[in-house]
Amino acid sequence: MESRMYYVYIMTNIGRTVLYTGVTNNLTRRVGQHKLLVHRGFTCRYHVTRLLYYEAHGSIREAISREKQIKGGSRAKKLALVNENNPQWRDLAVAL
Repeated sequence: MESRMYYVYIMTNIGRTVLYTGVTNNLTRRVGQHKLLVHRGFTCRYHVTRLLYYEAHGSIREAISREKQIKGGSRAKKLALVNENNPQWRDLAVAL
């Protein structure tokens, strides 16, 4: 059986005013969709195109649970998570 990875990620816009948390099984593809503003909706409207943080999980249940945990936290907690792991707020998509 092939093991698949699932990713929880946080993205922002150029002004760093929006923090978006999502989950996907293909981080490169999903971030590319955000960057190209493919899907109408929140991320397109606010130009959420910069990948700030991501973590991998071995099951979709773990990933969704973690996504809910992050989404349920305060903005300060999300900022702390990003700042701890990516203090320069680099766009991590360039390394994918």
